[in-house]
Amino acid sequence: MMRLKAEEAIANNNQQMITLGGWGGSVTFGFDHMVKNVPGEFDFIVLGNAFYSGGATEERPGGSCEPGIVMVSYDANGNGKPDDEWFELAGSEYHNPATKHGYSVTYFRPEPGHTPTPSVLNPALTDTTYIRWTDNLGGAGYMNELTYHNQPYYPEWITEPSLTFTGSRLPDNYEDTSGEGTYYVLYAYPWGYADNQPNNNEKARLKIDWAVRADGSPANLPGIHFVKVYTAVHQQCGWIGETSTEILGATDLHMMNDNVNANNN
Repeated sequence: MMRLKAEEAIANNNQQMITLGGWGGSVTFGFDHMVKNVPGEFDFIVLGNAFYSGGATEERPGGSCEPGIVMVSYDANGNGKPDDEWFELAGSEYHNPATKHGYSVTYFRPEPGHTPTPSVLNPALTDTTYIRWTDNLGGAGYMNELTYHNQPYYPEWITEPSLTFTGSRLPDNYEDTSGEGTYYVLYAYPWGYADNQPNNNEKARLKIDWAVRADGSPANLPGIHFVKVYTAVHQQCGWIGETSTEILGATDLHMMNDNVNANNN
């Protein structure tokens, strides 16, 4: 059911937003053709809803930028399924010492009859002990429940009492510029991620040439058929809640350029 809802939202250029949730939450989708890897050119874009706002500068743009790591796959076995090897697009923070590769988080379903723990200081946080999590670096905490979102946060289609995600974690990108928890700026990383730069900014565009193997070496793919995007920062911003990558679909930039050229002829 959830897969169908996501498909209805982003397939066929519908461009309706889906939200991936906290770190590791993901969506996987495919193109109906191979997106070619054209050396030196941007190949595709994953559409998000990032925007700039006050509190940022031209040198350090930001606003609502919720970066998602983009994984790509080439249908090497030709069966039309995303069951071949996946490769991470090495964005601007791939070699940042603060980026954690091989990072894992386990989220735990709230116990039946769980009693919420509202925040005394922030009425927007209706439960500060809602979704417990632990990571493979000794970290632990809770995902808060917000008054604005009263749907269950733990996936209802998951029957297991916990679920674990593994991938790369980017450094936190937020700042409480008010100093009082009332105004947060989420800064954009330079390039290479989904929902990180506004769609009309060239820095939102992606190159298949950036795809790397697990050891960081170039994947050298001829093109891609499938894309996976997952929330890449593990942070909460007070009344705004957890940083969650949002996407509206994806576009093959070569096909878009071909259509533009055809219309100009």
